[in-house]
Amino acid sequence: MRVTIAHVALRAGVSKATVSRVLNGKGETDAATEARVRRVVKELGYVPSARAVSLAKGRTGVVGVLAPTLTRPWIAQVMQGVADSMERSGHGMMLFTRGLGDDSFRRFAGHVDANAFDGLLVIEPEETAPAVAKMAAAGLPVVLISDRDAGPGTPVVATGNQPGARQAAEHLLALGRRRPLVVGGPEGYDCAVSRVTAFTDTFAEAGFPVPPQAQFPGDYSGESGRVAVSSAVTDGVEFDAVFTHNDLSASGVLQMLGQVGRPVPHDVAVVTFDDAGHAAHTAPSLTAVRRPLREMGAEAARMLAAALDGGAAARAVETAGAADAAGPVVIATELVVRESTVGAG
Repeated sequence: MRVTIAHVALRAGVSKATVSRVLNGKGETDAATEARVRRVVKELGYVPSARAVSLAKGRTGVVGVLAPTLTRPWIAQVMQGVADSMERSGHGMMLFTRGLGDDSFRRFAGHVDANAFDGLLVIEPEETAPAVAKMAAAGLPVVLISDRDAGPGTPVVATGNQPGARQAAEHLLALGRRRPLVVGGPEGYDCAVSRVTAFTDTFAEAGFPVPPQAQFPGDYSGESGRVAVSSAVTDGVEFDAVFTHNDLSASGVLQMLGQVGRPVPHDVAVVTFDDAGHAAHTAPSLTAVRRPLREMGAEAARMLAAALDGGAAARAVETAGAADAAGPVVIATELVVRESTVGAG
């Protein structure tokens, strides 16, 4: 038989309301009564319903997570970090994506209106940023994983796109590479612009500007990498290196370089961004600027949990999130050197 709060109240000789106040730390009972209730709880092995405790505190015990999609390999890494951190803090999660566009967001907004969760973690807000900002302004605790400035009062976890791209450029320059192709990311993504700009600026500062004909748009796909290499070869663009926006486009680069007879790394060195798991298993394995994806997810979740739990931790989050205080929490990238550049030169 499951032990209920009524059993505890009967054994302790108090009302159910008194037991509830003790378990929820209301501090409205005398020390002797509280001690007796807690002793009975232990003797009977009573475990309060998590939902009942949350509701008693005016909370659901659940956080919402809004992601653009689950199809991008790096999203899974971020989500694992979020899930690990939320489990440690005792919060449940409701996951939403924007896979169906406006329909998805309308359903998500309905959950917000129904107060279905206590706080919100948003991965790459992009086109939903204005609506999310309104939710935060209305009092919903929000933490973003984003490369964009969220404005005052909204904590943000970001990664070092510019330093990482500079690491990639400096690595290629140190190997004697002077004529890189650049495969960018989708239009409108700040991270794509930051990476390409930092990479090309580093080459320009070294005296080797990257011409426009050596810069190609991308869309995260392997096909965009294949098209960039094929187009460069067809147009007679000389290159001895390739820098790509993500692992999947880099795998397309490797495939096309093999087809056109440009061996890696001896003829062409290849560096990518993300290192979300795929880069280590290509042939040859890819040198990559590793984004600390799990760490980003875990840190954002910790910040949101701190905001929900209150106290000094919440005040620290508020300070970190203020645009005119500490700015975004930036977790550094790391250059992982593998076969696609080792021995090049």
